[in-house]
Amino acid sequence: MKNATTNLFLSALLLAGLSSMEAARTLAVPTTMVATRDAVADAQMLAQTHNGARVMAISGNSMIPFFGEGAVIVVKPIGISQIRVGMLLVYRNRFGETIAHRAIARLDSGWQVKGYNNPAADSTLVTSENLIGVIYATFHPVASPAEETGLLAAGAMPVEIALAAPAK
Repeated sequence: MKNATTNLFLSALLLAGLSSMEAARTLAVPTTMVATRDAVADAQMLAQTHNGARVMAISGNSMIPFFGEGAVIVVKPIGISQIRVGMLLVYRNRFGETIAHRAIARLDSGWQVKGYNNPAADSTLVTSENLIGVIYATFHPVASPAEETGLLAAGAMPVEIALAAPAK
């Protein structure tokens, strides 16, 4: 019941637009009563319905309360001209890392992105060359981060990792 209440509260916050992220930062990583393997299987089925979509797992907590360590996401390709402020994007930064953060501003040379809990924007701008896509769906399995890391590291789930981490 606690998970259902938390999920309902998070949904209400999302719909309300969250004018203040401070209140949201105190919330825990959302979870549902689904096993990681089932979340990955569901995500893979959803990804198959969208040309070029891919499944990734999240490592890090810079995007809590929306997703955190162990979340499974479906990423759909999107054109750079379709991006709008607030969209959750996945891109490859200048260090070669795959990052999942929120679009906060359009600049002449690309999109500035930032993790919800990060004090500063990422140093790499999102451009048509490094954009992977937009987060289309998020699954929040119940396994602990330690279990998730073990499953992913062991290759038990064939998914890429996207970082929700401090800005570089």
